[in-house]
Amino acid sequence: MYTKIPTAGMERSEWLKLRKTGIGGSDMAAVCGLNPYSSAMSVYIDKTSDELDLEDNESMRVGRDLEEYVARRFTEETGFKVRRSNYMYRSKAYPFMIADVDRFLVGCDAGLECKTASAYNADLWKDDEIPAHYYLQCMSYLAITGKKEWYIAVLIMGQGFKYRKIERDEDLIRNLIILAERFWYDHVIPRVIPNPDGSKACDEVLAQYFSKAKKNTIRLTGFDEQLRRREELNQLINRMETEKKHIEQSIKLYMGENEIAQNDMYRVSWSNVESSRLDTKLLKDEHPDIYQEYLRLSTTRRFTVKVAA
Repeated sequence: MYTKIPTAGMERSEWLKLRKTGIGGSDMAAVCGLNPYSSAMSVYIDKTSDELDLEDNESMRVGRDLEEYVARRFTEETGFKVRRSNYMYRSKAYPFMIADVDRFLVGCDAGLECKTASAYNADLWKDDEIPAHYYLQCMSYLAITGKKEWYIAVLIMGQGFKYRKIERDEDLIRNLIILAERFWYDHVIPRVIPNPDGSKACDEVLAQYFSKAKKNTIRLTGFDEQLRRREELNQLINRMETEKKHIEQSIKLYMGENEIAQNDMYRVSWSNVESSRLDTKLLKDEHPDIYQEYLRLSTTRRFTVKVAA
């Protein structure tokens, strides 16, 4: 059903290269358009480029450091013993699908995914909910490993611990396999970039991938209807922004010099905020040598639309 690739002691760079050889569980939701932090285009760039993202942020560090703690809390809450997985799993039937599993349950046909979340994301776990991108990640693992069920456990910082059980959904698994296969063979293998999806992640990929413009002019074909719709949306957004500002201004007038206004439904604050900013104009005028020494040139691309004359 799957092949096992040992990862214990593997250098991070080697592990990242290995991840480029298939669609992992954390990639699946992005491929499906359901990951708020990534996009199909992001996954495509990752799988087709030679660059390795070796940068480690605080969120990643916390997640790794607390993985063992989350697994231990899961055992305390459920009584299930778990064992660490030191392998990457590749589906034999669908070799473009891979899985990095956190834990397996001892004596059970199940696995465990360990997560941490900030208090700001606590609402995503209320009642019996599971964030969609994590749900699809676990379902992908079920597809690859053939396990009967998967558990997901989360430590919500400062608020508590929760866990959920995810049962196999054969219809969803079939659809995930189809989507992953199409993405791999329609985009990754032939090097065809996916269509944009309007996400911020997609914006970031386009800015990075096409970072510098060449002095060329091409014929704009096939976008007239979309650009007309863009103009309509701009007008609608402007009207909505004006209405929003009108509401805010009315409340500010009502509050006057008071910082807080509240009732049983809302709490509004209009607080003092102090900030310090460098006066670059004054620095340039009075200390031009220092200004030039610390001046750094950067290039970005600005997107504008104008009606043709």
